Amino acid sequence: MPAHLRTTKAAWIEAGLRALAAGGPDAVRVETVAAALQVTKGGFYHHFRDRQTLLDAMLDTWEETLVDRAIESSDRGGGDGRTRLRRLFSAANAGEDLLALELSVRDWARRNAAVAARVRRVDDRRLAYLRPLFAEFCDDPADVEGRCLLVLTLFVGESLVSATHGRRTRPAVAAAAVRHLLR
Repeated sequence: MPAHLRTTKAAWIEAGLRALAAGGPDAVRVETVAAALQVTKGGFYHHFRDRQTLLDAMLDTWEETLVDRAIESSDRGGGDGRTRLRRLFSAANAGEDLLALELSVRDWARRNAAVAARVRRVDDRRLAYLRPLFAEFCDDPADVEGRCLLVLTLFVGESLVSATHGRRTRPAVAAAAVRHLLR
């Protein structure tokens, strides 16, 4: 194996996230991640106490990427609720790899109570961000909550639906759903 400079903590986390997205939590093994990075596993212990520490760091990065960075991106440039929601929806549509990771984390949460608690917290944070944006143009709190749930459901579940839409393409139907949400 060629000599490498010390592999960064971020590189280990990113490689772990790719393994998680591709094969679930069982695919995240120190040896496997080291092989993907083309390094020995010895450097792993410079950054992490054990595999669980890596998994926790991966979940932190998942939350930061899919909540904190998404909110920052949506808020950048200001604007009203609709404008910020459009930015958020555009960012959500930009990453296939993010969706694979999202689905893998949610699948993991079905079998792990701590991960389920993390997913619940992330979903609550997402809804807390969406509510005031929709409330800017929706007077009915029930309508606001319904729209928030539809946004989250569309983001998480749209890729799982395999139905066809006649002559309409999936992107066209998704765009129509977003227009409906922003009415």
